[in-house]
Amino acid sequence: MLTARPKRNIAVLVSGGGTNLQALIDAQTAGRLSAGRIAVVVSDTPKAYALERAEKAGIEGVTVSKKDYATKIEFEQELNQILESRGTDLIVLAGFLSILSADFVAKYPRKIINVHPSLIPSFCGKGFYGLKVHEAALAKGVKISGATVHFVNEIPDGGEIILQKAVDVLDDDTPQSLQERIMREAEWQLLWQAAEKVCREMND
Repeated sequence: MLTARPKRNIAVLVSGGGTNLQALIDAQTAGRLSAGRIAVVVSDTPKAYALERAEKAGIEGVTVSKKDYATKIEFEQELNQILESRGTDLIVLAGFLSILSADFVAKYPRKIINVHPSLIPSFCGKGFYGLKVHEAALAKGVKISGATVHFVNEIPDGGEIILQKAVDVLDDDTPQSLQERIMREAEWQLLWQAAEKVCREMND
């Protein structure tokens, strides 16, 4: 008799509105994200709307605000304690604006994933986040952009690529319109697919 494999515990780290978190919640509710479950949502800002999204979905939300800690080490120690106490198997960075140290990342090899709004290796690395990515893509005149989900290592946007999806750049695009299309057509699809893929591989 086959026994059901336990769901892997996912911690989602957020800083803002939580649209990528909502995509994960929706995938979980629909049964598409099934090898893992969102066990906790951790925000580095107390007023992040993502925490309200978590509450509405019945998911625990926790705030670890950097300004409450004298050093980055202390901040990361508290973050690590929260993750360990929830039995975290996979960490998903979903618009998390705090840069994690190499020491922290080293504790979770191939257990942290991030979504980046371009086709890595284009428009990525230090300083490329949010609208800055799309501004750079439009300034370069690229015809195709997209999103990438990758493992996180000590190099910003430098970890192994898990999934990518291309999105057309339109002639009349602004950074805002391109951002919205890439979120809708790529980020919100790729993130739950990557989380499911990694959780399944952990169970194999």
